Amino acid sequence: MSRPMSLRRRARWLVLAAVAATALAACGGGGGGGGSAPKGGGTLVIDSSFDLKTTDPGREYELTGQMLTKGMYETLLTFAGNDLTKPVGGLASSYQLSPDATTLTLPLAQGRVFSDGSPVTADDVVFSLNRLIGMKGNPSFLLDGVTVAKKDASTVVLTSAKPNPALPFILPNPALSIVNSKVVTANGGTTDDKDAAEKFLNGASAGSGPYVLKTLDVASQAVLTKNPAYNGPAKPTYETIVVRNVKAPTQVLNVQKGDSQVALDLSGDQVAGLDQGKVTVTSGASAYTIFLFLNQGAAVSPVTSNAKYVSAVKKAIDYAGLLGVAGKGSVQPAGVIPSMLAGTLPPEKALKQDVEGAKADLAASGVGGQKAKLAYPSDLTLNGLSFQTLAEKLQSQLAAAGIAVDLAPAPVATELDNYRNGKEQIGLWYWGPDFPDPSNYLAFAPDGLIGKRANWPASAAPAIDKAATTAATTTDPAQRDALYQQFQEALNAGGPFIPLVQPPTNIVTAKTVTGAAYNPIWTVDVSGIGTK
Repeated sequence: MSRPMSLRRRARWLVLAAVAATALAACGGGGGGGGSAPKGGGTLVIDSSFDLKTTDPGREYELTGQMLTKGMYETLLTFAGNDLTKPVGGLASSYQLSPDATTLTLPLAQGRVFSDGSPVTADDVVFSLNRLIGMKGNPSFLLDGVTVAKKDASTVVLTSAKPNPALPFILPNPALSIVNSKVVTANGGTTDDKDAAEKFLNGASAGSGPYVLKTLDVASQAVLTKNPAYNGPAKPTYETIVVRNVKAPTQVLNVQKGDSQVALDLSGDQVAGLDQGKVTVTSGASAYTIFLFLNQGAAVSPVTSNAKYVSAVKKAIDYAGLLGVAGKGSVQPAGVIPSMLAGTLPPEKALKQDVEGAKADLAASGVGGQKAKLAYPSDLTLNGLSFQTLAEKLQSQLAAAGIAVDLAPAPVATELDNYRNGKEQIGLWYWGPDFPDPSNYLAFAPDGLIGKRANWPASAAPAIDKAATTAATTTDPAQRDALYQQFQEALNAGGPFIPLVQPPTNIVTAKTVTGAAYNPIWTVDVSGIGTK
């Protein structure tokens, strides 16, 4: 089941972004006036609110780090564009997963080279992945229970202690990038926790990707330049990529006056105020699922642990109305798995408002005269959507069906402890995938990571627990999607979780920029950004 890494790293990013330093002045050397971008060559300037600690592939697991690493390194497998439902070859030409999903065989693509011209070998792959495992850094959990071995000079085999059908979906994560083992070893790299190569890798790159690292200041700016030795499938347009740490209000100004060509962190309200004659706005649903949960522990709340009360809350919510609050590009997830991942439910399976049904269930619950507390992180804003605003909207919608709740806001740092320790009566939170496989969402199963936070044991929902276990242990790709859909349908019908909204993501570009498409793992692929 998915670790809590998603919530931890994203919540940390949001807190850091809220106290980030004043935005940097616009960087010269690539911007032109009026939102123009160079016709190939030149410099592309990207403004982003940094979530960045390092560009060492084995250690980075923050949003900006993923984007930068994706530009400088390559992984064994990747995704074609934004299709996250099927991994394709990267540094591996293909892959074969054994029928029991314990062995993944990866023949390497031939002729690929690192930025110093040396060949990418099976030894480099084994070193890179074992280094990630052995350092025990933030992303090491991605390969928990996995051993890496060289089968021959051009083939690597990954073996899982347990069936792991998600492994091909994990390997595209930039944290699993392949490094030049000779260069990294010469600069302090090892495959255990004594590794000392991070400082080197924050000043230079050692990959085979389209770009190399020129300079890095984790608080202000990263500069990438084209890798002259690159011989992979990407066709990078720009000679230089500058990624700057800039607050959203300044991003608005920069992208409209041409000091940057890409802005990554604008809210729906900010996007609505842009001059559409100068910029292009691409809006769509993010991979985050914002959800409510109702605590099933009677000691925490005899109200929220009442099955009829849970049903009443599900029916009382105006889901379409929440999309109006979230803004353009948002969607209602039909289940806990977001709309772009395998195993997602079709839209017609989503929960629907039924006010009269909610009133009937509330009356049948016997607890309709009692109030529950709706807890949430009051200082948290996700993709421009304020949890304070969302909580107030939910309170109003529930009241329309006769369900009275008291809002219980608290700073995210405080409320996270209540959430993780199962103390909230009703909780408003979100979940994002560590990797784009539906197994991430078994956290919502009884006794799963989030199931435990809702005090929801397997003994209380044996049928849903069985659906989750069946989905988790099935390795046949043809059956997995259907089983995860069945699990979510059971959750919608009888679980304590209510999927509310996938908030939008907005990418704003100069009119002449192309290819800046959102990806939930690495935000944008800088090597795929081009110009008209």
